[in-house]
Amino acid sequence: MLTPVGASGPAASGADRGKAMGNRERKESMRRNQDGELEDFKRDVDVRQFAASLGYEIDRRESWRGSTVMRRGADKIVVKRNRNRHYVYFSVREDGDNGTIIDFLQHRQKLSLGAVRQALRPWIGGVAAGLPPFPHLEPASPGRMRVESQYRRMAVVLRHPYLEHERGLPSVVLASWRFAGRVRMDVRGNAVFPHFDGEGLCGYEIKNTGFTGFAAGGTKGLWFSHTGPDDRRLVLTESAIDALSHATLFPDAADQTRYASLGGKPSSPQMDLVKATVARLPEGSAIVAAFDADGAGRTLAEGVRLTVTAVATEAGRADLIFHVHLPAQEGEDWNQILQEHSQRKEKPPGTGVPISGSSCVGNDS
Repeated sequence: MLTPVGASGPAASGADRGKAMGNRERKESMRRNQDGELEDFKRDVDVRQFAASLGYEIDRRESWRGSTVMRRGADKIVVKRNRNRHYVYFSVREDGDNGTIIDFLQHRQKLSLGAVRQALRPWIGGVAAGLPPFPHLEPASPGRMRVESQYRRMAVVLRHPYLEHERGLPSVVLASWRFAGRVRMDVRGNAVFPHFDGEGLCGYEIKNTGFTGFAAGGTKGLWFSHTGPDDRRLVLTESAIDALSHATLFPDAADQTRYASLGGKPSSPQMDLVKATVARLPEGSAIVAAFDADGAGRTLAEGVRLTVTAVATEAGRADLIFHVHLPAQEGEDWNQILQEHSQRKEKPPGTGVPISGSSCVGNDS
């Protein structure tokens, strides 16, 4: 082997190899440190705090447990945490605008990765003074995050052709404060009803002519109307359309009735949600089981009665009152009755026809 003049052959080659190996190790160490720093940014810098420092404000009406909605001008983002405990966000306006705090900064300020590092280093271990506190975010599964990303991009509607023309639901009810925002419309024109559990949005029902579906990757929880501090009654139905129909047929002049639906035959976790919902009701509240007039509806009503009884016994809620309210005609549901009234152009009856009287579900004594 030829070597340069003055080189010591094998000795020189060994020194070169050692130097090269040392350089590689230093580069690998630097890379690991840089990757570790990026991981710290993703895990420890709360996107909500950083966004607040740029002028974003929380939208409390659209935020719920596990998700924070923030706005600045036309920009609207949703912030969550993934299973890696990274703070992540997505834009409701632009499909490609999503990711971690690094993506958030690069999308909005067009910074290089090096400039992003410099901007975020002061945020490790502390936050800027004067920023509002934010609630803890529990990590969400990939499926839950996909469901919410799809749902948030659907249009909030106060009117819907299918619900109005085929289901007989008046626009004044859909647009009321009690229900506004609890119905959305997807790109296919379907009516969409969100389901919630203890962690936030978990899925959504999809309804249209001859079609009923549920969010891919989602799970059933409960659909809820909005609630008010003066509410004293909870109406439980099988579907959101039945709840809207009941509200139309039997309007509450005092506006103290909230609504929830199961989306069909409930699972055990759904009944646990019913129990938790009942337990949080204000003192002296009534729970109305307004299901279909059939065997399945009566079974559901009995299941709710047992749930309310359990709350009364376990939590000492002798103040709770339970009613069963089914359609008088066997086999009918509340939307069928509403459509019959609409076809006859009759005014809704405005009063209930309970098949069982109200009963306190507290201690028998």
